[in-house]
Amino acid sequence: MTKLSVNINKIATLRNSRGGNLPSVVKAAADAERYGAQGITVHPRPDQRHIRYADVYELRKIVKTELNIEGNPVESFTDLVMDVVPDQVTLVPDTPDAVTSNSGWDTRRHLQFLREKTQLFHSKAIRVSIFLNPDPSLVPYAAQTGADRIELYTEGYATGYSADRQNAVEPYVATALEARKYGLGVNAGHDLSLDNLAWFVRSIPFTAEVSIGHALICDALYLGLENTIQLYLRQLK
Repeated sequence: MTKLSVNINKIATLRNSRGGNLPSVVKAAADAERYGAQGITVHPRPDQRHIRYADVYELRKIVKTELNIEGNPVESFTDLVMDVVPDQVTLVPDTPDAVTSNSGWDTRRHLQFLREKTQLFHSKAIRVSIFLNPDPSLVPYAAQTGADRIELYTEGYATGYSADRQNAVEPYVATALEARKYGLGVNAGHDLSLDNLAWFVRSIPFTAEVSIGHALICDALYLGLENTIQLYLRQLK
């Protein structure tokens, strides 16, 4: 079964809007695991507008499933990852002012940079995943970096799902199959929701992990966090 990693960035955004520690990102992570999540994802950015570097250290102490840290491997992020030693690092080429991740890597252009970062993180036995657009031609270069997995950037799929779900998922299937051919695991994330998740994992049944934050936290406002996580896990079955 595809694993569900809950991205708790939005919990931190709400906390930061008032200061203090309500809601607590540490409690949210512990509760998400208790409710069935198989991983916790955070995406600290240089301006620390949601998840702070200090949060990552606290989360490393309590996360019992799998801690996945996403981000652009600039020097400060790289130092954080090497110090915290998460289970997985997902390399994302977002700019400091990006509201959210909006593209995958050009693995051909950035091959040497990604290879160096992968080797560095592997020296601490950290699994490396590379954020990738649904383009099979990028996969061979992703494989040359030495990374363990790719994470498919699924905004395009989510946008096109309601109009034609088969057409929307086809480039993702092609890219996932190419990744599998090269021995790369496949993760997925961005705008996956209760509406579109089941079709995605049915189309790519070997998806190892999905990372879901925004939609899941929005659903939890109405349905409760425990119930929402169970609903997402049901979609993955």
